Amino acid sequence: MTMDNNSCDLSKIEGVLDELASVEGSLITILQKTQEIYGYLPMDAIYRISERTGQSPAKIMGCATFYAQFRLNPIGKYLIYLCKGTACHVNNSDLIGTTITEELGISDGETTPDGLFTLEYVNCLGCCSLSPVMMINGETYGSLTPQKTIEILNEYKAREAKAS
Repeated sequence: MTMDNNSCDLSKIEGVLDELASVEGSLITILQKTQEIYGYLPMDAIYRISERTGQSPAKIMGCATFYAQFRLNPIGKYLIYLCKGTACHVNNSDLIGTTITEELGISDGETTPDGLFTLEYVNCLGCCSLSPVMMINGETYGSLTPQKTIEILNEYKAREAKAS
């Protein structure tokens, strides 16, 4: 998905920075709150955090790229987590991943050009008895087959078509 990752309304994070910029050890919290606001960490925000905290952009990026919880790019409206844990792997989560890739045209870490779906492989969703499993915006779908996966994705697409 091509989006401008450089321009955002920085006034949205000023309250967070007013509260935390001078607090020792608050960088992770600042990044978490920034991501809650924008849905990811825009580069402009990283530079603003650097200005306000006195920490280098390199240090902030090091932190943001070290922890898997942080994103440097926008995500789709529907975030699909596909479990790749042992139970899911044994029960063919690779086939489900291939199905999602073929259906949406995206791979792990990618977002559809229309900004609707982002696919992320995760190590475990804690639903081993439902394997293979995926989660879309917090809703869990288990005992997946390729056909069931396509039907679920088509339901989300239909919702969007209806809303348009």
